[in-house]
Amino acid sequence: MTTLKDMDSLLQQDVRIPVQSRYGSSELEGHLFLPAVVPHAVLTIHPATATPERFYCSFAEAAAARGFAVITYGYRGVGDRTAARAHRHIRMRDWIAEDVAAVGTWAEEKFPDLPHTALGHSVGGHALLLGYGGQRLSGIATIATAMVAAREIAPRSERFRVEFGLGVFGRAITRVFGYMPGSRVGLGEDIPAAALYEWTKWLRRPHFFFDDPSFDAEARASRLRTPVLALGTSDDPWATEAFIDALTDRLRLAPVTRRTIAPAELGTEAIGHLGLMRRSVAEAFWPEILDWLETRAAADNR
Repeated sequence: MTTLKDMDSLLQQDVRIPVQSRYGSSELEGHLFLPAVVPHAVLTIHPATATPERFYCSFAEAAAARGFAVITYGYRGVGDRTAARAHRHIRMRDWIAEDVAAVGTWAEEKFPDLPHTALGHSVGGHALLLGYGGQRLSGIATIATAMVAAREIAPRSERFRVEFGLGVFGRAITRVFGYMPGSRVGLGEDIPAAALYEWTKWLRRPHFFFDDPSFDAEARASRLRTPVLALGTSDDPWATEAFIDALTDRLRLAPVTRRTIAPAELGTEAIGHLGLMRRSVAEAFWPEILDWLETRAAADNR
């Protein structure tokens, strides 16, 4: 590991995390944020689709300041067109079952004596709720993680953007470029073609990946026992209260705490799908997330 920079009382290091897939060995690039004191717990942060690792650095710094050792990273093929093309065969399920699992295993091997927690944003939360984030998690926080059905998204303009923008135009432009040029169409980062195809296929199904017979989502979700804090916002058309509840209802054994945050609570006009991870929008709310994760870590560290 190479030290990148010192941040007052925090230390940030770059890390490379090995991942195995059906296409061979690869590495995930990430960072480890360490507090000045001995960490009391570990937090792994699993990103949303087409969202760069750097987006989570502010939250990682806040968590490290509270005494967590924090790991951030990016999925294979997310970034620029070179990365997306190089990993063109990577599906969304590969991020879930391979990338998230690899980071969870690496974290547990790196810090075998500490309690482990995880935060998943959107698809990162899907992976955690399906049990791919590690064997020793004390608590899971999910941000805007829901069972999205495109045909039920409101308002109609947003439904059109999903069904046509992603489902029709997105698939067409991906066939032309050989990857999804998210940076050109306002989606976020560029992502692999296979990931876009699978994502849009799941969005067309009434129950998202639970309706995919090649993916054992129902069974995996029903086996999870780790306590979950499921967070959403009242102005997120992708992860509405109903969509989040439809997902957490499938967690038969895991204790679930639900929380929906309105923009007025944070003194802002909008939060949306990404806002809870933005320092400028939701920094005042972060202590509530970290308090919950610390409580779960402490309960397993007695």
